[in-house]
Amino acid sequence: MIHSSILECIGRTPLVRLNRIAHDCPATILGKVEMMNPGGSVKDRIAVAMLDAAEREGRIAPGATIIEATAGNTGVGLAITAAVRGYHCVFVMPEKMSRDKEDLLRAYGAQVVRTPNAPLNSPDNFQAVARRLAAENGWFLPDQFANPANPDVHYHTTGPEIWEDTQGSVDVLVCGVGTGGSLTGAGRYLKERNASLRIALADPEGSAFSGGPDGPYFLEGIGGSTPPANFDTSLVDEAVSVSDREAFQTARRLASEEGLLVGGAAGCAAAAALRCGARAENAGKVIVVILPDTGRNYLSKIFNDDWMRENGLL
Repeated sequence: MIHSSILECIGRTPLVRLNRIAHDCPATILGKVEMMNPGGSVKDRIAVAMLDAAEREGRIAPGATIIEATAGNTGVGLAITAAVRGYHCVFVMPEKMSRDKEDLLRAYGAQVVRTPNAPLNSPDNFQAVARRLAAENGWFLPDQFANPANPDVHYHTTGPEIWEDTQGSVDVLVCGVGTGGSLTGAGRYLKERNASLRIALADPEGSAFSGGPDGPYFLEGIGGSTPPANFDTSLVDEAVSVSDREAFQTARRLASEEGLLVGGAAGCAAAAALRCGARAENAGKVIVVILPDTGRNYLSKIFNDDWMRENGLL
């Protein structure tokens, strides 16, 4: 098969059974391996969807500049789409995000602006900075946190893929929330087809999404102090709070025991799925966990023993 561009290779990611790390679970745990997208993450899906919508509505034209607040992955997806369609890109990232991600964005020809790890209500917050730069320069801001094309693409692709690949036998969906698009879109689709399906939110300790106290954490791209507009909290049946240590150790196990080099958010989600799968009431059930991105973005952190030891995580 010959594709007209790399964008046609987005989606249809595989479900992979987690055999070794889940060997003693009475449930079947399947990972939705989103690192198989061209940009290495689930965010490729929303990047194309948001720009498709903007083009249809006449809000952007070739040669324009796209600016977005990103933890890194949406930026990569937008940069790939921009390269194919002739746009320029500027991305705003908080300091906590890995240098690997910044280098990756620059490799695609994007400009990167770093901001302090400021709260959402601060003018130095990465979302606030992106909005300000968009207004000052007349740049296009997709705003992944509130853009309806985000959950919509997951409703029309990610959810149906899970349903079809499990032949409708999925019982539990486990997913972290950064923008809320994956959980909201895929979760809504799956619940419409199986009202008894349960959704578990995998959330970092220190994120307020799961009802705990707001605090610092190392995990990137998920959690926060205020749920984003695209996160439909009514879909969540339970929340599982996961520490940095547990998330990172699970990510390392996925690499060394399953051959899946995934990031910390995937480790967080997999850890939550393992907890769900260990319960007696889930015996014989099928649990699908969304593994959102590749571990290659975190080689200097999660997979670096020195960094892990320095931060008390190893």
